[in-house]
Amino acid sequence: MPVVRDTADLIAADRRHVWHPFTQQQGWCDDEPPLIIDRALGTNLFDSDGNAYIDGVSSLWCNVHGHRHPAIDAAIRAQLDRVAHSTMLGLAHEPAIELAERLVAIAPAGLQRVFYSDSGSTAVEIALKMAFQWWAQQGETARTRFVCLRNAYHGDTIGAVSVGGIDLFHSVYHPLLFDSLQTVPGEPEHLEALLTQHGHEVAAVIVEPLVQGAAGMLMQPPGYLARVRELCDEHDVLLICDEVATGFGRTGRMFACQHEDVTPDLLCVGKGLTGGYLPLAATLATERIYEGFLGRFDEYRTFFHGHTFTGNPLACAAAVATLETFERERTLEHLAGKIEVLSNALAQRVAPLPGVAEVRQRGMMVGIELAAKSSQDRLGHRVTLAARERGAVIRPLGDVVVLMPPLAISEHDLVALVTITASAITEASRAGAPERAHAAA
Repeated sequence: MPVVRDTADLIAADRRHVWHPFTQQQGWCDDEPPLIIDRALGTNLFDSDGNAYIDGVSSLWCNVHGHRHPAIDAAIRAQLDRVAHSTMLGLAHEPAIELAERLVAIAPAGLQRVFYSDSGSTAVEIALKMAFQWWAQQGETARTRFVCLRNAYHGDTIGAVSVGGIDLFHSVYHPLLFDSLQTVPGEPEHLEALLTQHGHEVAAVIVEPLVQGAAGMLMQPPGYLARVRELCDEHDVLLICDEVATGFGRTGRMFACQHEDVTPDLLCVGKGLTGGYLPLAATLATERIYEGFLGRFDEYRTFFHGHTFTGNPLACAAAVATLETFERERTLEHLAGKIEVLSNALAQRVAPLPGVAEVRQRGMMVGIELAAKSSQDRLGHRVTLAARERGAVIRPLGDVVVLMPPLAISEHDLVALVTITASAITEASRAGAPERAHAAA
């Protein structure tokens, strides 16, 4: 029998040895003790003391159908009885083949080829490298630059950071990055001017369609994405859509691109692909892009990129089960009602609060911008702690509180999540007021 360690022992060991992502470790070790998540069921997480919490951010935007979903659990167990991992370099396997067929069937029309990787960031790296190499193999070697949106976020590997635009995350790495061009989100005339001047040297435009997630759930106006596609066509530039965050139902459609009938040349997906179970991502390409890499061996047109765990059979089996669950449970059909419930709850309970500056929502993606006086107040962090005390796990982006629960969440729990968030914002805003007044005095 495994030794059961108590919570205090686990916390002490964590603080001695674990380095957490996007975390100031000095504050982590000085702050309140962290939650140690012990198990999960449905849309709830349970800590090592048995307390339940609504998973308000889908375990970082990736859980779709809930934790311990019977169909996905069964698919992974069945695959374990066959093979847990086999390389795709020189070999193939059924789960990867079936998943590719299913992805092509649900993706925007025209995307025909699937290249696997293991995270959203690597899916973006692959898209960038494909676009760069494709143009070089067309004889257009001057096309070496990329256009991205201001405040873009596409991941944390070097290429993805190079097309990112959030100074807090990216500025320290500037000496390592390649130069990219930034356009103003929601202003197609700015992109048009940029492409008129630089189009001949641009390989691709990369966008997060409809919603810029890590920037604080910033919404793009209707028609913007479609106009970006038109401008790319007019200037003969490729379009990369990063749907790592927006894909798999988050905006109310399977993919955000489908709201405006846009097919990109390259589509990056991840996060919800396996329902939040295992690391897996994919870059989908049109046949035009794929054919640009065909040739004799001695022409060296091969796409020289791959990962040890590319197309891992366990992850692919989980992804196939996830897509089957979308169909069987009619997940997308049930979303419209939940989106309306969420919108009404936010309008009634959150938007009127004095501590709230703005509420932004697209589908099941929500950003609540707090009326913080200073980033030093860490108001978003205080809201997170207050929500935790009330039974919900949420996470801020600075002073923007993000809600992105699993699509499977019940309407009852959706309202409960919003109610907890509203109460947490009220408490955190009141707690900060005396501190600011004292500082001003």
